[in-house]
Formats: sequence, structure tokens, C-alpha cells
Amino acid sequence: MTTTQPSALPAIDATHDQALTSWVISANGHAQFPIQNLPLGVFDAGDGARIGVAIGNEVLDLTSALDCGLLPTLDNDTEAALHGSSTLNAWMALTAQQRGLLRAALSDLLQKNTESGKLASAMRKQLLRPQDACRMLLPAEVGDYSDFYAGIHHATNAGKFFRPDNPLLPNYKHVPIAYHGRSSSIRPSGTVVKRPSGQIRRDAPDGSPVPVHAPSERLDYELELAIWIGAGNELGTTIPVNEASAHIAGFGLFNDWSARDLQAWEYQPLGPYTGKNFLSSVSPWVITQEALAPFRGPVMQRAANDPLPLPYLFDADDQQNGGLNIQLEVLLSTARMREEGLAPHRLSMGDSRYLWWTPAQMLAQQTVGGCNARPGDMFGSGTISTPSPDGYGALLEITEGGKKPVQLANGESRTFLLDGDEIVLRGWCEREGYARIGLGECRGRVQD
Repeated sequence: MTTTQPSALPAIDATHDQALTSWVISANGHAQFPIQNLPLGVFDAGDGARIGVAIGNEVLDLTSALDCGLLPTLDNDTEAALHGSSTLNAWMALTAQQRGLLRAALSDLLQKNTESGKLASAMRKQLLRPQDACRMLLPAEVGDYSDFYAGIHHATNAGKFFRPDNPLLPNYKHVPIAYHGRSSSIRPSGTVVKRPSGQIRRDAPDGSPVPVHAPSERLDYELELAIWIGAGNELGTTIPVNEASAHIAGFGLFNDWSARDLQAWEYQPLGPYTGKNFLSSVSPWVITQEALAPFRGPVMQRAANDPLPLPYLFDADDQQNGGLNIQLEVLLSTARMREEGLAPHRLSMGDSRYLWWTPAQMLAQQTVGGCNARPGDMFGSGTISTPSPDGYGALLEITEGGKKPVQLANGESRTFLLDGDEIVLRGWCEREGYARIGLGECRGRVQD
């Protein structure tokens, strides 16, 4: 079952050196965007959508950097993917080698002790925009979106509500499960969450179901990772698991908002529909595969009696290094809390190591039947929960389906989300010997 193929995962290199500093002063020691991160996104500072790189509290305008001749080592295809582009799709279509060379060029440009570190203040002003003066847009045009179910603790907890004696169905540990979601309603962090309406079950006096049309009363969030697909494959071909990581451009935070009451009535027998398609929120910065190289590790540990993946889903390198070590936090701020000047309430503190399937396995499964993946396609990882309640990834789990309200410091309580509630997802990576890097935030506020 082993493979002799070289690793599709990027290696740790000079761009990850903890000692690197930048001439962008705010980047040095920055908890999210030091020079060791260099995520890409799409911003508008008043002159249209452009591709930028987060560096400290600033955004580096890549079109301006190219116009100034500051990235001379890039090939023509890479320059064309970046210059004047309003989405990251063309960048995502580049090869893993081209993306790695871009990262190296950006690291060289932004390092303090280089020729670029001596840039005149006028040129620095031309290159940089304050992040708080930029409107962040959707990173890519999302052609297709699949939402996986790889968080095994969430799958178990959610399954208990429907099948108390058998929460995990027999196929769960054998095949990455997903549904095809609605890409048209994926929006960037900060987009208002309009409470959806739909059919909700009510019970007649005799206990029989009687649906009514009403606004959702059980609006929930889901803590997930966004997985951005890079270079794809032709229809009728597959992406082998040992090559799949090279086809993944990067990662972000993802909130798959869920109307649990709509979902409960409609999901059988075909799965999620209007309970999921009203909005999904994604963080604006794409954290590259290359940036995450120091924060990879083994897959989630299996029990001795757990099945091995079938050969098309098994790669020794992916098993050893395909896991992600990302800390994940969920915060809740109510309208009253903000009026009272109170800090947000932490709902959970999670960890992406509790994903049963790796991103490479997800992509291998997506294409196993010949489905074509395209640059800018997106996967949701599925809700990520830890084994303990302080790391649950949705209110459905935290409140045990609404039976145990969350008690807030100001006396309020929540079973599900009310109008005015804001959910903030945060993520970051830490490892001794390496600079901490962040995934930024994914925010959404509910309104009627």
C-alpha cells in the first residue's frame, strides 16, 4: 500500500524561517500575517478589485508590485494570473511549483534586509494599502462547492439525534461523505445573514406532521475549513490521492450556516437543501499550501479495529503528513453584549486534527468517478468538533439540540441564534521553532 511517488505536499524551506523580518513594521510579530504567512486575497481600496497579499496590517498590491518590476523572477503565466486580476482563479490554476516560486519572490520582496527593504517611502505607499481601508471580496469565483462530513465527532454527535444506538452509518469510516452545495450563495466574511424561511414541521394533535411556512427558529453555525481547489482534471479522469495535495491551492475558514428546523423536515431522502443554501460565509484570505508546510502532521489516529482506507484513498505520505494542525475558535456576540461593551463569549475551542479524512482524500474521492475539478472550486471540510463539549463546532451539539441553553455573562442565554447575534470564527497555527500564522476571521451577523 505504500507509494514511491514524491510527496505532493510542499516542503519546509527558507520562507518559513522564524528569524525573518519585514520592512512592513506591523508584520513583525503579527499574530495573523507575519512574513512567514503571505496569504492571497482580493481587495477593493476604492479603485476596483485587485489581488493582494496580507502582510501585517497592510495589503500588498500585486499589480503595483508587478508594474514596478519588483517580482522579476516570475514567469509569464504567473504574472498574467496576478496582474489586473479580480479573482484568484487563474492563480489557483498555476502549478504547485509556480505557486511556490511566487511565495519565494514575495518573501524576498518583503524581507527587511534586502534591496527591496530599502525602497523609497513613496514606492512603499504605492505598494501598500491599510487593511482597514480595504473591502475584502470573495477570493475566487466558486464554480462548484462540495461540503464534506469529515469531522467524525460532529458526525457522531449529530447522528445521535436521529440514531441514538447507531450514530455513525456503516459507510462513514470507509468513504469521504459529501453533498453538492449551492456555490451561488457563498459570500465573504462580514456579509449579513438573512434569516431564512421555509417549511417547518409542526405536530397535529394526533402527532402527525403538519408543515408550516415560517422563519427558521433554529438557526445555527458550523465551524469548518474552506479548501480551495487549484489545477483540476479533465472530465473522465481522476486525481490520485498521492498527487491530490498539489491540486489544492489553499485553505480558509468556512461557516456553513444551517437552519436546523428546515433541514430536519426536508433532508430525507436526498440531503440538505433550503436549510443550507441561503448563505455560506468564507474568510477572505487564502492561506497557501506552502505557508502551512510546518503545520502538517499525521492523520487522526484510528483505533486498532478501524478499517484502513481502500487503496485509492491510501497514500503513506498523506497518512503521515496530510493532517492539519490548526487551532479553531468560535465567538458569539449578541446585540445586547455589544451595547453593554462586553467582550464576545467563546463558544468553543477546536482543532482541525479531528478530521477523519485529509483534504487529499476528499479530492481523490471527488474525482474517483471521473468528476472534473476546476480552479476555484471549494470544499467545506465538514463541521469540526473535538471529543469534549468545549470543542464542539455547532450549537446543535453544544445545546444538545436546544435542550441545554448556553448561559452568557450578562444573563442572556442561547439555544440557537437570534437576530443581532454575530458569530466569529478564528484560526491559527503554532509550533515551536516557527512563527505563528493565522487564517484571519470569518464573521457573520444575523438579521431578520
